[in-house]
Amino acid sequence: MAWWNKPASDTQITHGSRIWLYVIAAIIMLLLVIPTLIVIPMSFSDSQYLEFPPETWSMRWYEEYFGSKKWMRATVTSLQVGTLTMLVATPLGTMAAYALFVSGHKAARALFVILITPMIVPVILIAIGAFYAYGKLGLNNSITGLVLAHTALATPLVMIVITAAFRSYDLNQELVARSLGATRLKAFFVITLPQIKFSVITAALLSFLTSFDEVIVSIFVSGGTKATLTKHMFSALRDYIDPTIAAISTIMVLISTLLLLATQWFSSRQK
Repeated sequence: MAWWNKPASDTQITHGSRIWLYVIAAIIMLLLVIPTLIVIPMSFSDSQYLEFPPETWSMRWYEEYFGSKKWMRATVTSLQVGTLTMLVATPLGTMAAYALFVSGHKAARALFVILITPMIVPVILIAIGAFYAYGKLGLNNSITGLVLAHTALATPLVMIVITAAFRSYDLNQELVARSLGATRLKAFFVITLPQIKFSVITAALLSFLTSFDEVIVSIFVSGGTKATLTKHMFSALRDYIDPTIAAISTIMVLISTLLLLATQWFSSRQK
């Protein structure tokens, strides 16, 4: 049987009858991916300016990136902030999702919406608010300020991932452990956490990615020696056309793709 005559779902709809949907999906994917893929060959150009397609191929801008103290310092800052954000946002989001899941209160849904507000409101508003608040607290241009701001953006994402995991989890298993003498904390770590561990790992990777790729908040609250990689990239693109950003963008695309593939792998392991 040809593939287009095979059922595409439990409703016995064939792939052939869905061909129009596949075409639309392919067009959308191309429109989203092509601009990103164009950057990759541009990063191997030897030109002083951003050039596509490159006339001369070279590793010049990768050498420029890895040999620059400014870029390396910004990269270390982004990795440091991303790691700290992951370590803070993951337990916070997990605890919040767990609390709302076991509470069973009518207000849990409203509280969930309130807690994911940073994902709903424009990021520019969060950045402006953080900038003025940090100005009074002395947290602008600091690792602490960046981690706190990025945690506010990453925690809702962690909550959504963990909440989805709890929908397929039977809380009675933990209740049985507690009825046999285990404390709530021990029951969570022994019974609940092992069953949602892949979702927790996925949420942790996504929270790191959220921080590592974030630019708007970083523009407002980071600077000097504590500027992130995305902040330096924005400045380089605004003030002068530096082809080094094409090489950095390619590396960031690679890192983001690997992390997203890792989250998909962990999600499939959980299933």
